[in-house]
Amino acid sequence: MAEFTHFNEEGRAKMVDVSNKKETVRTAIANSSITVNKQIYEQITQQQNKKGDVLAVAQVAGIMACKKTADIIPMCHPLPLTGVNISFKWAIKDENYELKITASVKTKGNTGVEMEALTAASICALTVYDMCKAVDKGMVIGQTYLVEKTGGKNGDFKREEEVR
Repeated sequence: MAEFTHFNEEGRAKMVDVSNKKETVRTAIANSSITVNKQIYEQITQQQNKKGDVLAVAQVAGIMACKKTADIIPMCHPLPLTGVNISFKWAIKDENYELKITASVKTKGNTGVEMEALTAASICALTVYDMCKAVDKGMVIGQTYLVEKTGGKNGDFKREEEVR
């Protein structure tokens, strides 16, 4: 089991020194979701929301947030991202309309992009909520989690089962 490295000899928080870590290609994929009512689903899919194209705005917000992760998560390193992709997929069952969000992030560097992918997915869900809250404040943002990551000394990670 890995030990926590974000504490100095006084037990206080520190940003980890990654200068001796090997530079490799690193990727991360994270998921989030938001459940909306039928009216919001129809507004989004028919692009009739008064604030504009909800998914386009959420996608840009997720990319922007991904690039700013080090500004909002105190111990994250600023990273030169080489790619960010966000995709959306609807899961409809009975009267539940769940927008599934996937954020994929890539870099070539000496630390991973897990936090960037998680931040991107989270901000996408929050942006959908913000753009649709005038219609219904009862939307529910679902679990946000890491699906997989590659690269780095700790090796690859791939979630074996879907989170519910």
